[in-house]
Amino acid sequence: MEDTFKRLADLLLEKNDSLSYGQARTWVELLWEDFESTYAKAGRTYRGPEVTEQIVRRWIEQYGSKLHEMKTENPKYKHLINRNDHLTH
Repeated sequence: MEDTFKRLADLLLEKNDSLSYGQARTWVELLWEDFESTYAKAGRTYRGPEVTEQIVRRWIEQYGSKLHEMKTENPKYKHLINRNDHLTH
């Protein structure tokens, strides 16, 4: 899973140079968790990490360039996503 998250974070950084690696990684984890929890709440059968990766990859391709404009009030991610520093990996 670590390799998958790293690949997706690197893809997000290709799409959005306004994010630090830490922010990109946080976004990947947030999108991943959001898809899986929403899918489960809808009563759908879990189809594995490959499907989740495809969806997150699609979201990054479509929305990745704008993610730095998003703010969150989610306390689990607020302190990471709303940061202004630029960490490297």
